[in-house]
Amino acid sequence: MIRFIQTAAIICTCFYTIGAEAQSKKYILAVHGGAGTILKSSMSPEKEQAYIQAITRALTAGYAVLKEGGSSLDAVETSVKIMEDDSLFNAGKGAVFTHEGRNELDASIMEGRTLQAGSVAGVTIIKNPISAARTVMEQSPHVMLAGQGAEDFARERGLTMVDPRYFRTEGRWQGLQRALKEDSVKAVLDHDGKTLWKDGTVNADYKFGTVGCVALDKSGNLAAATSTGGVTNKKYGRIGDSPIIGAGTYCDNNTAAVSCTGWGEFFIRTAAAKTIADLMEYKNYSPAKASAEVLNKLKKMGGSGGVIVLDRKGNMAMLFNTEGMYRGAVTEDGEIEVSLYR
Repeated sequence: MIRFIQTAAIICTCFYTIGAEAQSKKYILAVHGGAGTILKSSMSPEKEQAYIQAITRALTAGYAVLKEGGSSLDAVETSVKIMEDDSLFNAGKGAVFTHEGRNELDASIMEGRTLQAGSVAGVTIIKNPISAARTVMEQSPHVMLAGQGAEDFARERGLTMVDPRYFRTEGRWQGLQRALKEDSVKAVLDHDGKTLWKDGTVNADYKFGTVGCVALDKSGNLAAATSTGGVTNKKYGRIGDSPIIGAGTYCDNNTAAVSCTGWGEFFIRTAAAKTIADLMEYKNYSPAKASAEVLNKLKKMGGSGGVIVLDRKGNMAMLFNTEGMYRGAVTEDGEIEVSLYR
């Protein structure tokens, strides 16, 4: 059964979770598709349905892996690949453009049993960066590879490579043109081509399009994955939090699987994903309480975004300090919940 939840339950002043009954259910997989100024008033019915269907496809694919006894690692890679292949999201096909008119992609993955992790940054010809991140984790002694080196490694390992034009979409290209016209030195964040900075402060009209997934398998193992195209009009090889273990992604069976989306510099500075896990381990916080504390700190610093968190008992939180976050979750009995707005 699929439910579209239009209004989520308030759990503190400015953070929202997917449903009031979330604490009584056992969730096994959750995804996000970005946070930001996501308002029903500015969303056409067709676009709304497109996002709901895309999130549902990602949830359904990941759930099928878990239902058949597959690993949480397989599940998160499967779900993220679905979103990387969907031009609605700023990851893989449909990624935003850099100042130079390129698509530079970042991704990371981590599993909670052994704390193994892998990531790639600034890649331009790997069809599914999340698969490259997993390959780094499993077939190299390293955690992060970047740029051409990461691409050479992926090619040697037989991953699917594409012409850079594969990632281009007209909407993202026009977003870059608007950004260049408005101010060539300002970076903008996904979807609508609005500048990150406006009159010296963060622009309220933006969306972070990073995608991510967290999952719990039948063996009790957790995994987390995150993938992004970064920010529109980024320069100088900028890298955000998504490929950084402990910032945009973290996973430990003793605490939780975490995937973040938002203004990456703040997630890096607060080590957001690892801090959430640490609060759960050392202060015995719930996923929701730990997430709220980190996002509150981030917001006070001027940062915005959201997180999805899943622990080994199936407790789940999906919190954000923006107007909305594309998100969804599935319970162990296959019930799917999807929400876009507050």
